Amino acid sequence: MEGETVETPEEQLAKQHRKEKKDMQAQIQSMKNAVPKNDKKRRKQMTEEIAKLEADLSQKHEEECKQLQSTAGTKVEEVLNGVENLKVEAEEEEVTQPRLTKAQKRRDKKAAQEKERESRIAEAEVENLQGVRHQEGLMLAQKLAQQQLQIKEISSDGHCMYRAVEDQLAQRSKLVMSVKELRSRTAEHMRSHADDFLPFLTNPNTGDMFTTDEFEKYCSEVEHTAAWGGQLELRALTQVLQLPIEVIQANSSTIKIGEEFDSNPVTLVYMRHAYGLGEHYNSVERLKDPVNAEDS
Repeated sequence: MEGETVETPEEQLAKQHRKEKKDMQAQIQSMKNAVPKNDKKRRKQMTEEIAKLEADLSQKHEEECKQLQSTAGTKVEEVLNGVENLKVEAEEEEVTQPRLTKAQKRRDKKAAQEKERESRIAEAEVENLQGVRHQEGLMLAQKLAQQQLQIKEISSDGHCMYRAVEDQLAQRSKLVMSVKELRSRTAEHMRSHADDFLPFLTNPNTGDMFTTDEFEKYCSEVEHTAAWGGQLELRALTQVLQLPIEVIQANSSTIKIGEEFDSNPVTLVYMRHAYGLGEHYNSVERLKDPVNAEDS
């Protein structure tokens, strides 16, 4: 019919996925309503079942997106060939029609570039539906749900590891320390136990172990800048806090540091693909009861 909008394959797939997600949410809500709020055992089982349902649906959507992406890739190649043909045709026209205006050439070139851009956008949208960032978040949510935990977002500003530790301490309502104090105490411990840390620090240009001056500069950056923290700083923090620290990851086993301390661990989440800069630390909190959240 004239004027009728025809949906692209990407739009059709997105529409189908929205419907399937809506149907799944209705199923999840029915499961929640069927389990009494005070039946903790059944509610824990239900939470794990829900996480599996969401993971299975996400995997199904990912596979469908890959199939569509393969088709989209073929279309992009066709567009690129078309752009190349347009260039050849333009060159031929330039020979046979020397009076073709420069303005017309610019318009033809712009039109070809626009077609290529639109095809690349369509391909990128399909890739985003099954991107590594989304998959990492899904895997972490499943792991945390088994411990009745969920991610608590921490700002990405270079201080994320220390902010996550600060949040964990605040949740314990004891041993509260600011990011500034955590950094200062970490650097102080590293300086006073240089033999425990120097062997793991090397000059990136020479490969040699840090000199005393280089080590002092490193500790100064830990204390006074937004330098990103890693396992060395976490090891220092376990000694400062006298607490074990565990780091949960999507694709690897949980890292446990300071196991000599017999206390509930400070729990962090390490994400490789969370933000544009890559690695990031988040805190965790108790898994919120969706039913209670809706009732409140």
